[in-house]
Amino acid sequence: MNRRSERTSKLIQREISELLERQVNDPRLSRLISVTEVTLSPDLKHAKIFVSTLGSKIDKEDMLASFNNASGFLRKELALHLKLKYTPQLSFHYDDSIERGARLLKLIGEITTTE
Repeated sequence: MNRRSERTSKLIQREISELLERQVNDPRLSRLISVTEVTLSPDLKHAKIFVSTLGSKIDKEDMLASFNNASGFLRKELALHLKLKYTPQLSFHYDDSIERGARLLKLIGEITTTE
């Protein structure tokens, strides 16, 4: 990823996090949702946004459907707040790396306590 793409990814990540916190009214998206990563296509016209939840178990498909419903609003707000030539198309993906990390730490803890 080049420097411009990296900076743009960070801007989009920060802006979507703020929009989720302040302006999205969907109750399915009002939980503790974290935007963990944004990756952009080389032409900066498509953005993959990885989201994760903290705490409670939720239906991942329901959450992603809510994000897809809100993607038009989020894209419009990005266009207003960021000075980009093109506002990228947004696609949302669930990031389970936090859950995998917690499971791995639990397994390591079990191994060390049995020895």
